[in-house]
Amino acid sequence: MRAVDLIQKKRDGLELSKAEIEWLINGYVAGDVPDYQMSAFAMAIYFQGMTTREISDLTMAMVATGEQIDLSAIAGIKVDKHSTGGVGDKVTLILAPLVASFDVPVAKMSGRGLGHTGGTLDKLESIKGYQIEIEQEQFIKQVQDIGVSVIGQSDKLVKADKLLYALRDVTATVDTIPLIASSVMSKKIAAGADAILLDVTVGEGAFMKNIEDARQLAQTMVELGKAVGRKTVAVLTDMSQPVGTSIGNRLEILEALDILQGKGREDVTHFICELAQIMLGLANIEKSIDEVRQHLENGAALQKFEEMVAAQGGDLDDLYRPVNVAYQVDILAEQSGTISALPALEFGLFAMKLGAGRAVKTDKLDYESGIVFAKKVGQSIKENEKIATIFSNIKISDEMLSEFQKNVKIEDVVVKTKEILEIVS
Repeated sequence: MRAVDLIQKKRDGLELSKAEIEWLINGYVAGDVPDYQMSAFAMAIYFQGMTTREISDLTMAMVATGEQIDLSAIAGIKVDKHSTGGVGDKVTLILAPLVASFDVPVAKMSGRGLGHTGGTLDKLESIKGYQIEIEQEQFIKQVQDIGVSVIGQSDKLVKADKLLYALRDVTATVDTIPLIASSVMSKKIAAGADAILLDVTVGEGAFMKNIEDARQLAQTMVELGKAVGRKTVAVLTDMSQPVGTSIGNRLEILEALDILQGKGREDVTHFICELAQIMLGLANIEKSIDEVRQHLENGAALQKFEEMVAAQGGDLDDLYRPVNVAYQVDILAEQSGTISALPALEFGLFAMKLGAGRAVKTDKLDYESGIVFAKKVGQSIKENEKIATIFSNIKISDEMLSEFQKNVKIEDVVVKTKEILEIVS
């Protein structure tokens, strides 16, 4: 075979065989297929797409390029969760220990943030001492002992995805369903869980801008999971505004702690309880939303989170400290009305400028900086009432304040919000 022939075949909209896909992926990982040819192949996929069978073959070819974690030593149905990314998304910080508090093992590998989207690992690393890189044996033992662990993805898993994702990032081929689906599911399959919940975010702060594309991606990933014997459910969730009240690593840890103590906003608390109910269902445990919520209110979920932090070297005294920044600036409403929009993308980018996110992978994070919203979409507000507070170690210029204000939409309208838009199973 020759790479150029396979690129041409896909460019012309033809279907590749399993053997052809495996040859191309194996050749790329081995260094026999150069970056420029794989870039051309990714662009051909971007324009021509792939059949479900091709995506499945691509996913499994990628899985085979690295180790696969064997979680069979952990008793019970192991569950995992993945989000396609968003702004203020601290869901894993609450959901993993909440599900584990019902004696369902959660063995999770998470990622870092890039651009306007935040990463779970970055948030956990804002806790002094927290170790995201632990040996596989320790990872398995921790889940056996306390029921939950959240670590970084091993470099030994899905080598093809690591290479291909870096290439897609610089060739404008990130946002295409076959490559997103194969990237996500190859890592989830290799990570070894028995059941997977996929949080497919929709809206201007997500990869999928409209519900039709999000639904197609969700269905594709659910089919991939089921094809290899993993119980898989996807939820389409709203990412038109930030999740919860906080954007920023340390600030999101503090918000997660509030929710884990039953003191969070009702909308985000209910949303996380709904996700937990679905994950528990994947492990054949049926609980009502009220029964799930009890584990936030009685401290069971918080205890699991603290156990996880301590087991991975985190300092529990540091866990609860407030943020430490040079500047705190309140943003006040310029008129009365209802908050009609808080564009997730714009505020994610604003937080990135403060140092809470990375423009490129080598950027150093300011864990303390970010935004806390006092009001969210659908809430009424009066002139001069606080909308949000900016936490920063850089001086906030008048230009930045103006930018923040113009992205807050206040109108005389009634706005209803909904976190879970659809469930795909």
